Amino acid sequence: MKFAVDLHLHTALSPCGDADMTPNNIVNMALLKGLDMIAITDHNSCANVEAVIDAGRNLGLMVIPGIEVQSKEEVHLICLFKKLEKALAFGDLIYASLPNIPNNEELFGRQLIMDALDHITGQVDKLLLSSSSYSINEIFELVNKHEGICIPAHVDRPGYSIISNLGFIPPDLKVDIVEFSKKASLEAVFNKMPFLKSYKHVVSSDAHYLWDISEREYFVEMEYISANQLFEALQR
Repeated sequence: MKFAVDLHLHTALSPCGDADMTPNNIVNMALLKGLDMIAITDHNSCANVEAVIDAGRNLGLMVIPGIEVQSKEEVHLICLFKKLEKALAFGDLIYASLPNIPNNEELFGRQLIMDALDHITGQVDKLLLSSSSYSINEIFELVNKHEGICIPAHVDRPGYSIISNLGFIPPDLKVDIVEFSKKASLEAVFNKMPFLKSYKHVVSSDAHYLWDISEREYFVEMEYISANQLFEALQR
């Protein structure tokens, strides 16, 4: 069966994430748009993942725990996990590796932590739009140790992608799949970078606003909805 997914969504925790990106708003909008599964991938933190998972469970939507890491090379990587505890442990390592630069709320907005009822329970003071001290290779190794999958994010973009920053995908990386932006023309991307045809891909919204969340546009073939089935499909 084909299930509609969006595996790259941000909450109000992420810098530049809209304050309306609360757990219940995200889940309800995803359901209104007909999605079967989403992943929460805030910048360099998993602090809101559990709240969105709980909101999704209450409303009948599968939510995959994840995080968007900015590597030492300023490359964005989508890291997804089968288990919440593995995601949280990995997220703690990434957050600890960030420089102690305070968030500028006037420039980036508040980095809000919420519960499953959309109550604000705290905020992150350290700027999440920073680079981890971990390299791409180290992040791939850490994700593997935490039973996750690492996906180079928005490889079609001219910034913060593995292609734009490195110029290539290192052959020693075990890259199973790459992510394209929702607005990208795959024909144009493949014409410009034909080597990407050899990789499996997902298309995600990278939504920082509710209206940017994908419709029923991008599908993954699974026997049923589960984290294990998603990972099998992505790594098949």
